[in-house]
Amino acid sequence: MKHLRLLRRESRRQVVCDLLLWLVLGMFIASMGPDPLRDPAAFGMVTVPRVALGAVAVLVGRRWPLAALVLLLPLGPWRFSEGFATVDLSWLVPRRNVKILPLLPTSPFVMWYAYLTGRRLIRMWPALAAFCVIAAFGVISVLAMGGDLGLWVAMVTGLIGTYLVPYLLGLLRRGLLQQRRQARLSAEAQARLRERARIARDMHDSLGHDLALIAVRAAGLELAPGLDPAQAKAAGELRVAAADATERLRQIIGFLREDSDAPPLSPVDEDVPELVRRARDSGMTITFDLAGGTIPGLARAVVQEGLTNAAKHAPGAAVHVTVTPHRVSVRNGPASSRPTARPGGSGLTGLRERVRLVGGTLTAGPAAGGFELAVELPRTGEEDPRRSGGDQASGPRSSEHE
Repeated sequence: MKHLRLLRRESRRQVVCDLLLWLVLGMFIASMGPDPLRDPAAFGMVTVPRVALGAVAVLVGRRWPLAALVLLLPLGPWRFSEGFATVDLSWLVPRRNVKILPLLPTSPFVMWYAYLTGRRLIRMWPALAAFCVIAAFGVISVLAMGGDLGLWVAMVTGLIGTYLVPYLLGLLRRGLLQQRRQARLSAEAQARLRERARIARDMHDSLGHDLALIAVRAAGLELAPGLDPAQAKAAGELRVAAADATERLRQIIGFLREDSDAPPLSPVDEDVPELVRRARDSGMTITFDLAGGTIPGLARAVVQEGLTNAAKHAPGAAVHVTVTPHRVSVRNGPASSRPTARPGGSGLTGLRERVRLVGGTLTAGPAAGGFELAVELPRTGEEDPRRSGGDQASGPRSSEHE
């Protein structure tokens, strides 16, 4: 019952196509046999069984093309009177004209199922076994006709042209389809990785910054005068919880981030003055200097990274932000309270890659007892003189402020 269910067609279109295929195959088989009007007995004994055999081959051929190929074995290229080409081999064999690649009306159907075998059959050994049976049938046919060299040439070319070449074409087609499928799956995987990297960047830029500001507010509240011990303890616990949440967020970002993907250059929709204002409202002491009137495209990312690092690693420190058309810097003084996060992270790594992509240079390191993050951006028409985008920037660049 299971095999019968496998023979069912999935749609009416498949049923119609297979019926038409069988009708055409039946007509070609009938053209090869006795005339039904002159010799109906021979027609019934020879042609009718072949037509029925063709019907079975069409029935099973859609799911098992190798079985159809074996069923059509009696209708293969075993008549050597007609062929694709005729070669004069009288200098080698007694037979003057030798047929190359014998062709019969049913040969295209045999070729089709040989092609489908290569296209759909995954394992090689069933096809190899079937081809051995087909070759043995060809050898028996040649020996039955006398076995001269001309018949052997015709038989071998028939095997190659009718069975082997279509089968190899099917294998080639299957390989091309597999490569196309692998390329599509690879593109989908890359798209997923890029989306993960985008999510990681957005989480770092938005949630990480907000958590750092919450920790700053909690640290300021913890040291505020007039609080009873229970309230100060609650503020301290809030600061520690914000620091722990920041650490867990960093672990999640490390899992999502893909180093091979360049971070996108478009920041979250918030300008630099608004970013500075929000950080001031959280309790940070910030001096903001905007010169030149033009804010570079990467200024927001640089300022946010600098403010986030200052809030996490130097809470209570005064921060000076300078933005010019070609330079952005964030410098903080020494911390006045305990840091709210552990050192290490991917913020500066991602920012350094963004700066490199636009031809700028990034420096990050201790400065005047605190820490400074500075980005130099090329002027219009200029190129990065080091052509490294900050990988060889002067001054210290490695730091725990990430």
